[in-house]
Amino acid sequence: MDMSAAELRRAAQAQPNPPTQDPNGSEILVRCLQAEGVKYLWGYPGGAVLYIYDALYKQGTIEHVLVRHEQAAVHAADGYARATGEVGVALVTSGPGVTNAVTGIATAYMDSIPMVIITGQVPTPAIGLDAFQECDTVGITRPIVKHNFLVKDVRALALTMKKAFHIARSGRPGPVVVDIPKDISLDTAPFSYPATLEMRSYNPVRKGHGGQIRKAVQLLLAAKRPYVYSGGGVILGNASAELRQLVDLLGYPCTNTLMGLGAYPSSDPKFLGMLGMHGTYEANMTMQNCDVLIAVGARFDDRVIGNPKHFASVERKIIHIDIDPSSISKRVRVDIPIVGDVKDVLQDLVAQVKESATKPDAAALSVWWGQINQWRKQDCLSYKNSEEVIKPQFVVERLWELTKGSDCYITSDVGQHQMWAAQYYRFEEPRRWINSGGLGTMGVGLPYAMGIKLAKPQADVFCVTGEGSIQMCIQELSTCLQYKTPVKIVSLNNRYLGMVRQWQQIDYGGRYSHSYMDALPDFVKLAEAYGHVGLLVDRPSDVEPALREAIRLKDRTVFLDIRTDPTENVWPMVKAGKGITEMLLGSEDL
Repeated sequence: MDMSAAELRRAAQAQPNPPTQDPNGSEILVRCLQAEGVKYLWGYPGGAVLYIYDALYKQGTIEHVLVRHEQAAVHAADGYARATGEVGVALVTSGPGVTNAVTGIATAYMDSIPMVIITGQVPTPAIGLDAFQECDTVGITRPIVKHNFLVKDVRALALTMKKAFHIARSGRPGPVVVDIPKDISLDTAPFSYPATLEMRSYNPVRKGHGGQIRKAVQLLLAAKRPYVYSGGGVILGNASAELRQLVDLLGYPCTNTLMGLGAYPSSDPKFLGMLGMHGTYEANMTMQNCDVLIAVGARFDDRVIGNPKHFASVERKIIHIDIDPSSISKRVRVDIPIVGDVKDVLQDLVAQVKESATKPDAAALSVWWGQINQWRKQDCLSYKNSEEVIKPQFVVERLWELTKGSDCYITSDVGQHQMWAAQYYRFEEPRRWINSGGLGTMGVGLPYAMGIKLAKPQADVFCVTGEGSIQMCIQELSTCLQYKTPVKIVSLNNRYLGMVRQWQQIDYGGRYSHSYMDALPDFVKLAEAYGHVGLLVDRPSDVEPALREAIRLKDRTVFLDIRTDPTENVWPMVKAGKGITEMLLGSEDL
């Protein structure tokens, strides 16, 4: 009679215990992960990590999730980290296992996500000899990690893991790779895991400079046209409460970047919406015309300020708070740099604003708000709805209406659907909007959703995607079934690589070179083949009923294939090389 996997495991664990001896490297690794409180590990086995998988088999506290591709392992761990603030952990084998994981590592690096990626390596005597499934993991990943390690002695493994987790989560977070040769995973050594760690060469600053903070407070309180610009660093630093306190205390307008959405509630009248390439008219105009700008956990990247020469054409004073000194004055010269943890610095700022005898200039602020409200009248996110064809904006708006106030997470892939989700879903809380900002990685949405659903099993998790992006990791529908992570996939299917098509329309004379999808699968049947629910939605009147049905089916993964208008574009839009006030507001501006 065939035995189930659980029965096989119980039989193996029932064998007499071997004599007490030092653990091998694989067992040491598992003990390190347990000491760090790791609950979930996403991975894919292979020859170089089989001893590690054997050690995982013998324990019962860490749940390993077998993905269908190594890229998805890293993305799922990444999504878990973004939603929880904890370190995400992935495990892949050597060679192609590592190279398949590179996109996921680079995605996490660009968005400063705390992760530890454990990679298998060929045995140490074979390194450099072009052994089977060998690659230079340290060399390949060096540009896309916060740090990486090659473990050459099993006695150094525990300390290396302690360093990896410490580096990943402290300072400006980021992914750390630990490369473990196969012989190291078999060698034995005494185990001890340090309770604390000091690294002379790595000691990120947490407290901001007191003098700089005092200058910042004086400048903020003297402002006539102030603006608060916050980014993903506020989310990563768990500083949303402090940001809200500062903005509410001052009464100043506030904007969030794509990665910072949810740091300040979208329902608050002081919130001007997202800024940047596809930001709101009022957010961008306020950015360009303010006289004092405080940037908190943001980096003035090209998608936010556009052409830096255009941005610098208007004189303003800039306060910049960031944990990473290399991000300050990198693209834009600032007047008051403050290096430190954004949560700590904002707490100090709030305390000094409260203590100051000086108050914001109410008259000047009233005039400034009057100007902002004039810009708001542009109503740049309005669109012409239809009873004949489904508008993608309408889908996102209905999704928001049906889920607002509930325990809900939204992931996205990259493209037009990502921008529509950012524009039309009104995020009220941090860590509810999970997407790839810096690298712009297609295919992340489904693995992100899987990782979040394991961490937040009672929450509704929606993946807003497109028919192009979803196919990049669609095999993970199998993982969703095996590990019972019932996510909801909202595919805005316009039969194009939408953002590519939009740029081709605007900048390439309508020459749609390879941006049209000629041979799409039947997504409903595909979802059903993976054991899930598939729903085809091709009429506007069916959008809300389909979304309601997806929400109702709590324990099922639901794939909504929503056929949307293929001609719809994302507005506003700032073309490459232009300034943030040089916005296209609609097709009439072409």
